[in-house]
Amino acid sequence: MADVPEIDLTDPGVVGDPFTAYGRARERSPLARVITPGLPPLWTLTRHEGARAMLADPRFAITSGSFLRPDVPEDCLPYLRTMSEMDGPEHLRLRRLVAPAFTARRAAALRPAIERVVERLLDALPGHPADGDGGVDLLRHFAAPLPMEVICELVGVPEPDRARWHEYGALVASGAGQGFARAIPGIMADAREAVTRRRAEAAPDLLSELIRAQAEDGDRLTDAELVTLVWHLVLAGQTPANLIANAVHALLSEPSQLKALREDPALMPRAVEELIRWCGPILLTVPRHAREDVELYGVTIRAGDAVTASVAAANRDPRAFAAPDRLDVTLPREATHLGFAHGPHFCLGASLARVETEAALAALLRRFPGLAPAPEGARRAPDPGTWRLVSLPVTL
Repeated sequence: MADVPEIDLTDPGVVGDPFTAYGRARERSPLARVITPGLPPLWTLTRHEGARAMLADPRFAITSGSFLRPDVPEDCLPYLRTMSEMDGPEHLRLRRLVAPAFTARRAAALRPAIERVVERLLDALPGHPADGDGGVDLLRHFAAPLPMEVICELVGVPEPDRARWHEYGALVASGAGQGFARAIPGIMADAREAVTRRRAEAAPDLLSELIRAQAEDGDRLTDAELVTLVWHLVLAGQTPANLIANAVHALLSEPSQLKALREDPALMPRAVEELIRWCGPILLTVPRHAREDVELYGVTIRAGDAVTASVAAANRDPRAFAAPDRLDVTLPREATHLGFAHGPHFCLGASLARVETEAALAALLRRFPGLAPAPEGARRAPDPGTWRLVSLPVTL
């Protein structure tokens, strides 16, 4: 225990530069403790091999204690427990039913619709009033609204209702809080309405496909499961907002990488994987709880202890990646990043997030060859759980 480093999530150095803080812990030990005042400590795996192994190890399970539950009205409770909170056969059953709607092939088929959304947002970008020192906030006017606009397309939200859904997305992307908790009943009511609407009138979208699967499959999705899935899309589907903003900020900070990508747009799929590794928004995975006493690196993890993987440390582990602290969009990497986790809870929407990010970056760089950071500079959120910006002013 004396040799296990501790990482204090209230430390300004950890909040301001988690990659360095977690990296130092990684080089001291493959196992660390994450400390947050008022909460039980977490064990965290800091190296790629150990983190990947833990995420696939059935001795570590996601439980209801893995999440901080907001207070919601009683009628919302049936929809609060998403697939992310399930484990074992229950999780496997639900994932098997919905996975066909989230394959790489399905995401590729959605690319034209996503590209239309991207182009529409970029069309409007020059018309937004400049913020601060003459820059347009690319996070506010492009990266943040894009994922929710895509979700509205996927579940058939009518145009007049979309402003409300965008408010939901902004609350989710900004982190849990009182505003988010107050919005939950509205999100769930609109999710129920979306399911009802698509039952009455099918369309070529993801929700109709899931309803069709419900009707055809012997092991059907229940109505509550369908509504919960839409609510989960609203929750988890905001990840690309932070990823796209982080990616643009990284490229503007690394002119040689931006130049390489402009000169060879075919590098985009590889570049997106590298950007997820380098500056993905997820710093720590959802905690798992040990089902039994487990020994890791000479330390006994007691049954019930919470264990997480430090994505920030594992994705820059020199044991897995050559020159891990260098962003290089041209370099094929030796290992697979953990930006979408690993194992049974590998992010179901990973393919969709990749397509959204590729489409967003490709169109942005093509349409605005003079894109540059505005003088006032980007501002980052003091959030120890998510690497995210609160503004990204640019000149077009």
